[in-house]
Amino acid sequence: MGQIKLENVVKSFGEFDVIRDVSLTINEGEYVVFVGPSGCGKSSLLRLITGLEDVSSGRVWIDGRDVTDVAPSERQLAMVFQSYALFPHLTVADNIGFGLRVSGRPKAEIREKVLTTARALALDPYLDRYPRQLSGGQRQRVAIGRAIVRAPTAFLFDEPLSNLDAALRVQMRLELIRLHDELKTTMIYVTHDQVEAMTMADRIVVLNAGKVEQFDTPIALYDAPANRFVAGFIGSPKMNFIEATAERGRRILTSAGAVEISNLKAPLSPGKVTFGIRPEHLGYDREAGLWKGTILVEEQLGSDAYFTVDVTALGTLTVRAVGERGYRRGDTIFLTPDPARSHLFAEDGRALTAPASNLSNSQQQSAAGSA
Repeated sequence: MGQIKLENVVKSFGEFDVIRDVSLTINEGEYVVFVGPSGCGKSSLLRLITGLEDVSSGRVWIDGRDVTDVAPSERQLAMVFQSYALFPHLTVADNIGFGLRVSGRPKAEIREKVLTTARALALDPYLDRYPRQLSGGQRQRVAIGRAIVRAPTAFLFDEPLSNLDAALRVQMRLELIRLHDELKTTMIYVTHDQVEAMTMADRIVVLNAGKVEQFDTPIALYDAPANRFVAGFIGSPKMNFIEATAERGRRILTSAGAVEISNLKAPLSPGKVTFGIRPEHLGYDREAGLWKGTILVEEQLGSDAYFTVDVTALGTLTVRAVGERGYRRGDTIFLTPDPARSHLFAEDGRALTAPASNLSNSQQQSAAGSA
């Protein structure tokens, strides 16, 4: 078991709503990541699920049981924090088994579960060591082991990798993915790092100012963001945005000329819109293209090159050029957006476009005819 359901959950401090009418269902065995900018409410939402904070209104359900007013210790959840919170005077084995000893489990059972957990986390060679004798990654694995050994209904992680360096973060991400595949237990993971969210999650909850902007798979968030906020938050480098005016049909006018949008959900009505294009969906050429620009910055990463391009009347745009070696700072470059991979957002931020694969046959034919 391990289904977690929130119904119209609100958390307020005085007149300020930290969490604003959140409803969502996390399925049994799912790996869900809460992501969003600092102060968006992701850690607060996690604390409401665990019971460390009381909800102002709404209900919290775990496996069909209303736990809104149930104490944290009775919710059968295990939480891993950013801080390792290990007992410095206890060995790795004693730290992992601490919760079992407190609950009065037999010594033989504790030894067996500690050893099984340590093997799963590659900690068995370190069972007799103390926290001060471990690396940061090993200490975090001990903290995770202390949660695993309790066999909870779900694991809740609150930015557990924030204190690790870049290499260890990548390693621990892989270990957590492997651990989820092995345990098949519901996991909720909080992070501000959208790369962590994209690489780890079955589904992602994108939060902004206490509100769920979108709850979907990583690829769906990337290919079909529900609004401008999600489009700008998910993806690295970020999506390029250009202010424009919509004409009737599929044509928009930017300050550098007209663009035809071929993947609209419905024909446009006149008004202000925002055109979005991801860096990898901007075609580039030395001789011809829709927009002429100058490369201000060239970031060469080996596998990719990122160009910051100054386009007259549009400002700066970012281009991702896979394996490109031939351009340098100061070069003239022509850019052309892919009309089938473009994004368009209404004045209120909602998406007006969809991936071409999501459009009906008639819509695709109409788009092809107008492009």
